[in-house]
Formats: sequence, C-alpha cells, structure tokens
Amino acid sequence: MSPLARTGRRKLLGAVLLTAVLLFSLITFTGFGGTAVCLGGAALCDSRAITAPGAGSPSGTAGPSDAKPPVRRGCAGPKACGYPDASTTGPRIATLTPQSTGNASIRTDGTVISGWDITGSLDIYADNVTVVDSRITSTNWWGINLRPGYSGLRILHTTITAVPGKGPNNGGSDYAVSNMSTSSVEVGHCDISVFGDALSMGQGNLHDNYVHDIVPFKNLDGEWQHTNAVISNGGGKGKLIIRHNTLINPTPVDKGASAAIGLFADSAPVTHTVVDRNWLAGGAYALYAGGKDSSGIEVTDNVFSPEFFPSGGKYGAVAYWNAAGKGNVWSGNRMADGTPVVPEQQP
Repeated sequence: MSPLARTGRRKLLGAVLLTAVLLFSLITFTGFGGTAVCLGGAALCDSRAITAPGAGSPSGTAGPSDAKPPVRRGCAGPKACGYPDASTTGPRIATLTPQSTGNASIRTDGTVISGWDITGSLDIYADNVTVVDSRITSTNWWGINLRPGYSGLRILHTTITAVPGKGPNNGGSDYAVSNMSTSSVEVGHCDISVFGDALSMGQGNLHDNYVHDIVPFKNLDGEWQHTNAVISNGGGKGKLIIRHNTLINPTPVDKGASAAIGLFADSAPVTHTVVDRNWLAGGAYALYAGGKDSSGIEVTDNVFSPEFFPSGGKYGAVAYWNAAGKGNVWSGNRMADGTPVVPEQQP
C-alpha cells in the first residue's frame, strides 16, 4: 500500500473513531431491549449541565427552609395555612416538550431532565441525576425509581401522576418515587397523585410537596392495595426528613387506606426520622409513628386536618407512638383548629 493510501486510511479511521466517541457521549437512555438512544439533545445528554455541588439548585430552585414561620391556627385548608397546593408545586414553565420515553433507564451520571412532558417512567442507574420542571405520566410500577448503589437523585418542581386503571399492578401504579438505594433522595415542590404509596423510601429529604388524590386499586393478589402518601418500612441507612408537605390520603379505609404518613417497622425499626410542619389528612390513622422499637423520631408542629375524619384519620390522628423511645420528640402537633394532638402510648 502506498504512503498516500496509508495516510488516507488513517484519516478515515480517525474520523470513524471520533464519530463513535461523540455518539457514545450522547447516549443516555437504554431501554429494556438494549437499544440506546439519546432523546433530549445536549441539554439532557451533557452531564456538565447539572449544577455543580455547592453552586445552588438547578433553575433557581430554592431549597427547603429550616426557619419556622409563626404558627397559624384555625385553618380551613392547606393553602389558607401556608401549605403547598397545586399553585405552588409542579413545573414552573408553561410549555413542556412531549417525550414518549416508555419505561426508560438513565445510565449517564449527571443527567439533567428539564422541561419534559414524559409518558413512561424513569429507572435511575446513575449518580447525581436531576429531574426538574417536568411532568411524568407513568406507564410503569413507578414514576421514578432509584436503583441500589446509586446516589444524588433530585426531583424538583415536577408533576408525577399515572392513569387510573392503566397501571401494571392490576390497573394500579405503586410508587411515584421509589428509593431502592441506601442514599438520600430529594423530592421538593412536586405535585403527586394517583399512586398507591406515593413517596416510598427509608431515607430522603421530602419538602414542599403536594400529594393528593391517591386512587385505590386491587393488586394482583386481588386485595386492596394499602395506600400512603409517604411510606417508610424502616431500616433506613440515613435520615428521612418529611418537612412542610401537604399529604392527603382520601382512600376509603375499606379500600386500603393506611395513612398520610406511614412509618412501619416492616423491615427493621424506624429511626432518624423528622416529621415537621406537614398538613396531614386521611388514612386509618393520619400518622403511623414507628412503633415500640422506634428511636430518633421527631414529630413537631404538624397540622392534622378533619377534612375526611374529625380526628384526621378514621380511627384517630396517630398510632404506634413510642414516647419512651430514645430521642423521640412529640411537640406542637395540633388539629386544624389549634386543638393539641396528644398521642396515646401504644405497643
């Protein structure tokens, strides 16, 4: 082969390799069939688009505030008392870009999804993924799911819902956000509805969300699915913070309602959990509080609403509160009219 031919061949090979590298860097989603395609252009596929640590929240999002506002009494509803509703949650932009992703997997660290109207679901196999100012209408068991071993998931100013009767669990959908990892997940300023157990995790930072209109369904076993706006099954490896949310479970008790917040020791004792300044309504009890082996549970300044039942839940405001648990604190909790809520010590 002549030197000129060898030179041309090297240039051709170099061009092919460069093209392959560029295509690889743009691949973000990998479907269940193994076909990979980038659906969102540079804004989604370039991991540098994510906000750097310490540089603030994406798109100007304000984080949760620990400052406690003055206590308001005699509230007719969550909005009147300064709690989240449809006007303060969900996307802050009017026009979203439709994306029929299907049940898609994200495998690129630092991915940012912004301004999308997704039909499908997101399965996260990557670190430091952010979903912001978007809408997800799930066609899966979940809207967003963080897989074991991954961390840094943030879901902000996003609507997550499903179509009743169209989910995979005998027509139902289980989790708006599921955290299968041992790291924290941040969910803030989100509008969430339909799912049976809307926010499911043992560790995370759940703030300023509006969870409402949970839809009952019979699961694949033919039984009514138990429903909770927030659920923890215990055994979390980090801290679970549930702060300044509106958590409403309208499901009838005879159709599976458990709680607005269900802290259950199903896997292990419930520990290191903050339940602070939430509006709670519905369920058998509005709050299941961890049980006899719980510790480090702080329940402070929450409002229990009588919008479904006079005491917040059908059978009362709170069950399974362990006043003797190490680090457990109950303070400032009240009905919407200001009447203090004092839990009974239960086994």
